[in-house]
Amino acid sequence: MRVGVHINRFDHPGGGPALGAELAAAGAAAEVAGVSWLSVMDHYFQMEFNGGAEAPMLEAYTTLGYLAAHTSTVRLGALVTGVTYRRPGLLAKIATTLDVLSGGRATLGIGAAWYDREHHGLGVPYPPLAERFERLEETLRICLQMWDPEDNGPFEGRHYRLAETLCVPAPVSTPHPEIMIGGGGEKKTLRLVARYADACNLIPSSAEELRHKLEVLRGHCESAGRDYDTIRKTVAYTGEPATTGDLDGFLRDVEGYTKLGIDTVILCPRLGATSAWMERFAAPAVERLAGLD
Repeated sequence: MRVGVHINRFDHPGGGPALGAELAAAGAAAEVAGVSWLSVMDHYFQMEFNGGAEAPMLEAYTTLGYLAAHTSTVRLGALVTGVTYRRPGLLAKIATTLDVLSGGRATLGIGAAWYDREHHGLGVPYPPLAERFERLEETLRICLQMWDPEDNGPFEGRHYRLAETLCVPAPVSTPHPEIMIGGGGEKKTLRLVARYADACNLIPSSAEELRHKLEVLRGHCESAGRDYDTIRKTVAYTGEPATTGDLDGFLRDVEGYTKLGIDTVILCPRLGATSAWMERFAAPAVERLAGLD
């Protein structure tokens, strides 16, 4: 298994003026450590359980563009883009820009969105859950159409209508930037993974739960005529050992994942500065996970 890192806090002791240098250092340290993935949250307000709305939060795609300029090998993405935050055509253009400027290292991580406070706080419409999933599916279709060089025509959906789906320059990634759908909902989210995604991201509480979710995904793939093995499986690890530096505890937590076909374990340390932590924890984690079978 490979190791990713999800940067999810920006409460650096040096405040806002220190964040640029810290993020650049984190990107460099991640690549030295052998980390394969770097992500940030797509939120306007910090989540309540992670410091609260008054805590510092950076806009996701601006931050990813900055990280692209300070890295050269690590894959970059938001974990995950809220479908309600940007019009789909603009989102496809934003993800394409990240892909072009990073040399083909962009993943479009996307989900149905959930954080109502930031929507209401900044005046972003927050439709009911069923509609958000409808918008998510239309957004996936729009992105794929915009990334299809043979189809620049209109898109007519229930929620979105585009007169043209031009996207120039085209993405560097072929055939298009990776699409990763985040979430473990068994009726809707995993069905969308089977139909549209190149990768999925799950947050399991145990290997047993993960096994169950993957079996549900396999069933959706069979129904959709999709090869289950073509989907890259990732998990977000939110356990305390990633923050406290308990490497043995982390390995015990994830040892059951190795036989389930997980490609990447994404560490989510709740730290305002991760550059030093990369060397202290992420690098040994990369080495130890590489040795598991």
